Amino acid sequence: MSKVIPSTTITDNVRLDHLAALDVKGADAEKFLQGQTSAQVSLANGEFAPLTCFCTPKGRMLANGQLLRVNAEHFRLVLSASLAPPLAAHLKKFAAFYRAELIHDTSVTFIGASENASALASSLGLTLPEKDFAQCGNDQASVVRLPGTTPRWLFCTSSTMLNGPIDDQAQQAAWALEDIRCGLAWLTEAQQDQFLPQMLNWEALGGISFKKGCYTGQEVVARAHFRGQVKKRLVHASLNTTELPGTGDSLITEQDKPMGEVVSSVRRDNNTVELLAVMNTKAVEENMPLYWEGNLLTLLPLPYPIERLDPEQVAMALKG
Repeated sequence: MSKVIPSTTITDNVRLDHLAALDVKGADAEKFLQGQTSAQVSLANGEFAPLTCFCTPKGRMLANGQLLRVNAEHFRLVLSASLAPPLAAHLKKFAAFYRAELIHDTSVTFIGASENASALASSLGLTLPEKDFAQCGNDQASVVRLPGTTPRWLFCTSSTMLNGPIDDQAQQAAWALEDIRCGLAWLTEAQQDQFLPQMLNWEALGGISFKKGCYTGQEVVARAHFRGQVKKRLVHASLNTTELPGTGDSLITEQDKPMGEVVSSVRRDNNTVELLAVMNTKAVEENMPLYWEGNLLTLLPLPYPIERLDPEQVAMALKG
């Protein structure tokens, strides 16, 4: 993450070049994805964009993202730009058996918006969704409402008619800080094959369907859930420091025993950093003092309970 101090709010439409679009197209696109991803793919109906993830046979996450439906035979996965090429290469081994094509569409522009979202939506012929994870789209563009302490929307479009999205580091950092405060951790290539989905609280965010059939890694993910075997969890925390922790940096006890690792971090101001970290649950439950480079970690609340939230329940709520 950038060392730039974020703006206090997302005031401008900002380009989010850390995101990418991996499109899955074809008559068997839904059937193919259903066997690979944690989402119940049929729920991605153009009005609900569920969180999802792709796993190894051992249940470790290769990538996570958000699944949009563009049309009946076209799905779009929004994920880290560093993960689109390796995930596409991985999935193509299986797509060969389906009438499905994977395309890393580099023409898609991602724009984060808050205060000026209505004007941008109007220019693209879209209506702003009012509920988190709701989607609105047409052939040229899509918009998804994302959680945040203030309302925010993610636009993706291939339109060349756009005016106004800026490439501003402070605004990009403000967007990343909102993700951290929402407890949304987005994997990058350096973090592949490290975490079970539950270690990123993915089932608490509605990112895992326990009601669908088999997908790669499903048996391990389900066993971890039903047998309560998850011993690491995502936490929100802060550090008083002028430095920015790196992804993968260890959080240690006074005896130098590693108890967690940084997943993402953003500067809040000159002297404070907010971060997400995967932490040993024992350390959290026992309120162990933990440190990064000698700086004491302060745990902050997450905006959701650590309990299962079925995406089917989220989809039903959007209809209400």
